[in-house]
Amino acid sequence: MEEAKAAADRLRAEMHKVIVGQDEVFQQILLAILCGSHAIVEGVPGLAKTLIVSTIARSMSLEFSRIQFTPDLMPSDMTGTEVIEEDKSTGSRSLRFVRGPIFANVVLADEINRTPPKTQAALLEAMQERQVTVGGVAHRLPNPFFVLATQNPIEQEGTYPLPEAQLDRFMFNIRVEYPSAEDEFEIVRRTTSGPAADPVPVLDARDVIRIQELVRQVPIADHLVHYALRLVRATRRADDAPKVVRDYLAWGAGPRASQFLVLGAKALAVLEGTEHAMPAHMQAVALPILRHRIITNFNAEADGVTSDRIIESLLAEIPIPDPATTGPIGRVIR
Repeated sequence: MEEAKAAADRLRAEMHKVIVGQDEVFQQILLAILCGSHAIVEGVPGLAKTLIVSTIARSMSLEFSRIQFTPDLMPSDMTGTEVIEEDKSTGSRSLRFVRGPIFANVVLADEINRTPPKTQAALLEAMQERQVTVGGVAHRLPNPFFVLATQNPIEQEGTYPLPEAQLDRFMFNIRVEYPSAEDEFEIVRRTTSGPAADPVPVLDARDVIRIQELVRQVPIADHLVHYALRLVRATRRADDAPKVVRDYLAWGAGPRASQFLVLGAKALAVLEGTEHAMPAHMQAVALPILRHRIITNFNAEADGVTSDRIIESLLAEIPIPDPATTGPIGRVIR
């Protein structure tokens, strides 16, 4: 645990050689990586989304690949294709698989909502199965493997928004906000006065896999698992659901949200050097895990109520179960 926390601190220091601020974005991307999952990064152009991802990959000594998603991108452009290869000595011909850019440890799917559903589906299949199939042959993707996708929330013309079922595959929906005045001053000063700094790798693929295994071993109390279930189940419309849910939500989160809340709490405990997950860890990861898994209705749009505001209301309203009185699931979950 101490080694993992020290490695995360070194990684953060290396990232700050290149990136100014954005600590919360970095932490959420790192949590997704340590959980062996994927994240979608959302923000307007110019907020260093691509630079953050590539810097993390270089600091981890992982193979990095960037795929620029466009309307004419085909699945084979991403996964690879078979080509005919001729043996000049014998004249015989055979098919050889040429790997595409998805065969990397960290794959940046830049502007994922600009490519048609067919290519999006091929990427999401690779994310889930950790392999691509071409010509009836399965080709395993490297381990570790992460997809960090970006999308622009303000430019929707000519885009193909990801369906909710596909968004659910991503552990986090990470929002990149504008920098503060002090951070923006430092950004301008750094980028206009000299060569960019180069981060030094502090972790390799083997280290990342070891920390992923450690995250799974972090203890978590049963009452905290009940808390994750209560948060998720409270987002589903029912007669006993909180008023904010009945008024403003059309659909709630599925079971994958509960799994990610527990994993995210464990990973954050590792980053903070805590020997077990605590309620504060779960509350800290609730927003990026739940915001893309709940669907607001027309009333929410009319009243200007966002998914983040609904989640914050649930966090304030739902109490943490008492470990001494937590009984069967049916008595605890709303």
